[in-house]
Amino acid sequence: MNFDTTNPMLMLIDLQNAIDDPSWGVRNNPEAEDKIQTLLKNWRAKKLPILHIKHMSTEPESKYFPGTVGNDFKQVAMPLDSEDVIEKDTNSAFIRTNLDGYLQERSISEVVIVGVITNNSVEATARMSGNLGYKTFVVSDATYTFDMKDFAGQLHTAETVHNMSLANLQGEYAHILNTEEVLKRIVSGEDQCTKTS
Repeated sequence: MNFDTTNPMLMLIDLQNAIDDPSWGVRNNPEAEDKIQTLLKNWRAKKLPILHIKHMSTEPESKYFPGTVGNDFKQVAMPLDSEDVIEKDTNSAFIRTNLDGYLQERSISEVVIVGVITNNSVEATARMSGNLGYKTFVVSDATYTFDMKDFAGQLHTAETVHNMSLANLQGEYAHILNTEEVLKRIVSGEDQCTKTS
C-alpha cells in the first residue's frame, strides 16, 4: 500500500540535544533514533520532502534555549543543507510559524511525524495538522516520551504515557503506524534502505 500522494513529507520534531538531558527522566522507545535514521535514509534516497522542526524556547533556563548546546540538532537528525528548518517557540509547529503556508505552497497533503515528545509537541502538532485537513501519520516507534505523574501524584511509565497519547490521536487526528508500515508505503521491501551503522 502506498501513500495517496507521491510527496509525503517527513516532519522531524524537536530532535535536539536538549532531549538527551537526564532531567527528563526515564524514556521509552530506546531504538527510536535508529528508526528515525532509517526513515530519513529512505526519504532521502527517494528524494521525498523532509522538514525539520526546531524548538527555540523563550525560557532562559530551558535546555532548548537558543545559543546553548541543547538547542543544536542531534547528530542522528542533522539537516542536510538542502533540507528546510522551521523554528517554533510553542508546542505546536503550526503556532506563530509559516508551516501551514509552507505545506500549501509545496502541495503537501500528507505528513509523517517523528520526534519528541509524544504527548507534547508531537501530539500538539499532529492534532492541528489533522484539524487543518492534512492526512497525518505519527510513527509510533520513531517517537518517544518520559515517565510522568498525573494530578493525583501517581507515576505512569513512559510507555503508558506514549500509548495514551497515540490513542488520543488515532482516527480523529492521525493514523498511527510503525516504521515498517511506513516504509512499505514508500518503497518495496527489496528497495528499503537500512540504517547507517
